[in-house]
Amino acid sequence: MGKLFKHFLPYWKSVLLIILLLIIQAWCDLALPQYTSNIIDTGIQNSGVEHILPEKITMVEYEYAKLFMTDEEQSDFESAYTADGKYYSLKQLKNKELNKLDDELIIPIMLDYQMSIVPVDSLNELMGKTPIGDEAIKALKHKTIEQENEDGEVTKVDCVDARPLVAAMKKNSPNADKMFNYMREMIVKELDAMGTDIMMSSGIAYAVEMDKLAGVDVNAKQMSYLWMAGLKMLVIALVLTAAGVFAGLFAAKVGAGVGKNLRLKVFKKVISFSNAEIDRFSTASLITRSTNDIQQIQFVSVILLRMVLYAPIIGIGGVIKVASTGAEMAWVIAVAVAAIMVSMLTLVFIAMPKFKRMQTLVDKINLVSREILTGIPVIRAFTREKEEEKRFDDANVALTKTTLFTNRVMTFMMPLMTFLMNIVSVLIVWVASGHINDGNMQVGEMTAFITYSMQIIISFLMLTMMSILLPRAVVAAGRIDEVVKTESSLTDAQNAYDLNTHNGIVEFNKVGFKYPGAEENVLTDISFTAKPGETTAIIGSTGSGKSTLVNLIPRLYDVTEGSITIDGKDIRDITMKSLRDEIGYVPQKGILFSGTIASNLRFGNNSATDEEIENAAGIAQATEFIEAKPEKYNSEISQGGTNVSGGQKQRLSIARAIAKNPKIYIFDDSFSALDMKTDKELRKALSDSVKDSTVIIVAQRISTIIDAERIIVLDDGRVVGDGTHKELLTSCEEYLEIAKSQLSEKELGLGEEAENNG
Repeated sequence: MGKLFKHFLPYWKSVLLIILLLIIQAWCDLALPQYTSNIIDTGIQNSGVEHILPEKITMVEYEYAKLFMTDEEQSDFESAYTADGKYYSLKQLKNKELNKLDDELIIPIMLDYQMSIVPVDSLNELMGKTPIGDEAIKALKHKTIEQENEDGEVTKVDCVDARPLVAAMKKNSPNADKMFNYMREMIVKELDAMGTDIMMSSGIAYAVEMDKLAGVDVNAKQMSYLWMAGLKMLVIALVLTAAGVFAGLFAAKVGAGVGKNLRLKVFKKVISFSNAEIDRFSTASLITRSTNDIQQIQFVSVILLRMVLYAPIIGIGGVIKVASTGAEMAWVIAVAVAAIMVSMLTLVFIAMPKFKRMQTLVDKINLVSREILTGIPVIRAFTREKEEEKRFDDANVALTKTTLFTNRVMTFMMPLMTFLMNIVSVLIVWVASGHINDGNMQVGEMTAFITYSMQIIISFLMLTMMSILLPRAVVAAGRIDEVVKTESSLTDAQNAYDLNTHNGIVEFNKVGFKYPGAEENVLTDISFTAKPGETTAIIGSTGSGKSTLVNLIPRLYDVTEGSITIDGKDIRDITMKSLRDEIGYVPQKGILFSGTIASNLRFGNNSATDEEIENAAGIAQATEFIEAKPEKYNSEISQGGTNVSGGQKQRLSIARAIAKNPKIYIFDDSFSALDMKTDKELRKALSDSVKDSTVIIVAQRISTIIDAERIIVLDDGRVVGDGTHKELLTSCEEYLEIAKSQLSEKELGLGEEAENNG
């Protein structure tokens, strides 16, 4: 995990900003369900009224309200209102003060409200030992209300406003205080059985009725509340959207930045690798690591910053909100989360081994594809299409099967999650219905609870989904880290210096070399000196170590025994830039880069003038085919130089080295793709133009090196001949065998000797 998260360190400011935006988004997300609850409970059911004290109350109702209050309650009630003609108007109090008055005055207000609608059948029981006559009952104000019985049936009940009787009895009866206490106890018992939410709703119903009596436009008040709540929800939704968009934007920027930095790190590291490190990782694997693996990290980085950081914020916030509802249904969420975790962990446990295998299979299919694409001519020549198709199909099918398995396992996720969330919703409604029936919860609160529950569940779902994506990213990060932390076996020495003399004298001193991991030397005890103004040729049978030998000069590999010096200085003590600036290298296989002919010729010398690159092309015998092109030196070269022939590619590679104007030229069998005539003309032009430089040529053809001042003959990694062409014909049997296999005895000047021997 640390290998993945450390890539975020350069972007810590953006990460902090993303966290801030996610907190804002979560706050908005958690606020909306509460507004929905308020719209249902307050805006619709309670006509937009939030507190039990009416906005405006008539003088008569004002006095009736105080009828059931203690002295302290009366004092607080009176201090909340100011006289306004025939009415009393509620002062502009803070919400905190109104909530306090709600808690304090709910009992006397409910007593007042209940005594205003006393069923006729219950009146005598309520009034105690003082019976109420029929005439007195008829004189009271009657009102018919609808009530629901235990069976759910709605019946009409004849009720009367008993408050005038209570007021008269309280004024005239010596037992008024006892009667008052008795009535209050009965109402309190009834209210306790109702539940706090129903009690509050009844108190608000009283406030609505009082407002209507005082001439307040209750409908306008309700619409005002709904519009205001809706407007607040709209603002919150806009803030939520903006926070989400900007969080996504910054997360995408961080993810893209992480990908860019990783690609740059990997590229710089791979460029610094010697051939040993390239061989260790393989080109196919390095390509996969630079593309697929980094894409995995980049994708998961965005998901981590956008979803995984958000999940605990919204989850913890949802838990806090659920706890604040006091609904005593937290166990429902606990059961849901446990079910989700068990389901997800089961799926992950099944799929995880396959996820780890997928990266290896991607490497393999990349390797097979690269081999087939680069080897198409050979495949066709040997009619191996069917076999190679099968090889690719085997790799492809293995990856497909693994991918299908993981995808099929993961297809169970969404249906399973949908099923679990629906089950949770049903369970919440079922449990909440009991609380609503008991008066401890309202419909809006249940709706909010369902929303908060879904948010908590989804947060856990997001975290669980990351447990599927994260392993692939962690594996990819480990593979990238392996490349980045691998130190090249070829580095500048601690006290490396630049060359201050530029004569170009190359000397091999008892050089031995073996490839990393190999048991035997490829080269053994190689000693010779290549001087400026001379051509030193290396020849030998296939596998004798010719290319390996010249690859040691620019430090593509390091010698394992002895030393190589340039101008008397060990090349391991020279900075690699300074060393390679001295060398013009033409590889065995001509390699060109996408661009133009001019850009390829300037590859080693960006400051080369048009005249210099034209001169280099002339020496390399490339002018004729370049000038024949419509755009000449501005003609496009496709990737890998596929739009030029092998000979043209080789001549451009030679011209590129010449345009660099180095002190040391290395031609690694670079003339083999040229015909004999072009080969001869090129070498003649080259010898005339590089008289002050050291030329080292690896060749297979005797004709290419016949004029060289010095020829080194290799056999099985050892020097078996050293001299000029004529000297070696008589002193080196291996050279003579190679010469006879390519040229006739007459061409070699051995004709007379052959006749004499005959």
